[in-house]
Amino acid sequence: MAHKILIVDDAAFMRMMIKDILTKNGYEVVGEAADGAQAVEKYKEHQPDLVTMDITMPEMDGISALKEIKKINPNAKIIMCSAMGQQAMVIDAIQAGAKDFIVKPFQADRVIEAISKTLS
Repeated sequence: MAHKILIVDDAAFMRMMIKDILTKNGYEVVGEAADGAQAVEKYKEHQPDLVTMDITMPEMDGISALKEIKKINPNAKIIMCSAMGQQAMVIDAIQAGAKDFIVKPFQADRVIEAISKTLS
């Protein structure tokens, strides 16, 4: 059975790019969210195997959403997505429980490597 993944990014274009990479590699995208608050709701609704989470978003940022999801499920698997130059935020995210991070613009092989490593 395909692993279920929730994609969180405030840019529709970025969500589309990740979704394309994932579906081509046999993953099932169960939901998409445009901000952290939506991400928490969608997480409760779908209980995905993994979440790709943008760090900088309106309403609630990725690190806050990561912490909320970890309260719901301490074993949640979350991979952060960041633009170049967000090293400090990536470190905060890893300390808050993120399993890995991928850098924008996305390289398909790096995305799949991070996801398969996190799910194994």
